[in-house]
Amino acid sequence: MDTLHAVTPRLLLIGASGTLGRAVAAELGQRHDLITAGRNSGDLRLDLTDAVSIRAALAQAGPLDAVVCAAGNVHFAPLLEMSAAQWNIGLADKLMGQVNLSLLAAEYLRDGGSITLTGGILAEQPIRQGASAALVNGGLESFVRAAAIELPRGLRINLVSPNVLTEAMPAYAPYFRGFEPVSGARSALAYSRSVEGAQTGQIYRVH
Repeated sequence: MDTLHAVTPRLLLIGASGTLGRAVAAELGQRHDLITAGRNSGDLRLDLTDAVSIRAALAQAGPLDAVVCAAGNVHFAPLLEMSAAQWNIGLADKLMGQVNLSLLAAEYLRDGGSITLTGGILAEQPIRQGASAALVNGGLESFVRAAAIELPRGLRINLVSPNVLTEAMPAYAPYFRGFEPVSGARSALAYSRSVEGAQTGQIYRVH
């Protein structure tokens, strides 16, 4: 992001209506012209599983200084009971959805713009029934490191890897026994580091 822009930087946030997305919107919305997008809510409609939908939303958003994704679905189930369709939920949505978002965003971002993706703690600290999430999050980390060395025009890309959120513990506590959750607000600070900082190819862990 070029902090010398005379106007407020324009940021597209995917998943702003989710638990994490609301915290990210509250943090970044203080300093950015925030455009929200989601499958069923937001200023624009964007389905991560559909590259045509991603491109259409980016085109409608217009010139951007940053793209942030705080969305992405995976399926939790016992390893040997996962069907191909259930594996594909995470692969098509959270993994390739964010990969395709990054590749397409590179066409719409202003020079020096940034892309911030979302992974998660299960990339390095797996849990029972979380193999799909672990696979997807690990793949996203590798993608970000690789993409950072090839993006043109000074574009940057980073990933935030949050722990389970305090706000989500009522639903996820049985899966995350012994984990110390983090607040959405604390996690959101890492998105500011990515968008407003200067680094690229980084994994910002909020654990």
